[in-house]
Amino acid sequence: MSSGGEVAYERLDAEAVAMTAHRLTDRIKARFPQRNLGQVADRLASITAEVEQATARSTTMRVLRGTGVVLIAVLVVLAVISLAALAVELVSNTGSTLGWLQAIETTVNDLVFGGIAVAFLWLLPARVERRRILAELHRLRSLAHVIDMHQLTKDPERFAADYERTEQSVRVGLEAHEVGNYLEYCSELLSLVAKTAALYAERTTDGAVLATISDIENLTNSMSRKIWQKLALLPRETAAGLS
Repeated sequence: MSSGGEVAYERLDAEAVAMTAHRLTDRIKARFPQRNLGQVADRLASITAEVEQATARSTTMRVLRGTGVVLIAVLVVLAVISLAALAVELVSNTGSTLGWLQAIETTVNDLVFGGIAVAFLWLLPARVERRRILAELHRLRSLAHVIDMHQLTKDPERFAADYERTEQSVRVGLEAHEVGNYLEYCSELLSLVAKTAALYAERTTDGAVLATISDIENLTNSMSRKIWQKLALLPRETAAGLS
């Protein structure tokens, strides 16, 4: 296998994640056409598609970075001119100590403020990108909680022989094997939420972004563990019907 092929298999592909999300949406809608879980899957698929498009479309960031580089170059040229002017001023004021001090003070101030401007322009694209990504990750975290709410009432104990319903019991309207399928779909959706968040890690090394992605992965893993604990408690005969 070529080195290019090896690199391709070492990266999470945005298009593949988007295709998986759309395929899962179709599976959920085919099995549970009347359930809102399909709408949640639709929303996740649309977010994943947006991530794929954002990965392929970086024109805005390139323009921002290019503009910043041009402005930094202008500031550097102005700094060079300022230093040249300082040298001329020092030469022309050989007998005036006050003139020297004023010229040095003015130039130092210009260089300090110019350095601050250069640092701002250099870091601006990264800050804009971080802000946008963190907003997208917040959407994914919220969606994970929505998925968790959907599985909340799908309790396996309702299928136990000694289960007694109360007036406040939620009626899910699903058989045991259907609950199993429903829970599995919720687990798959949570996994795709984590994979969608991980797509951002493919093109950033920002510490805040990576920490947020890690938090989302831990959150979805924790939610999935609760789901699989429920699946383990379902009647054994339902296992053959899961898909």
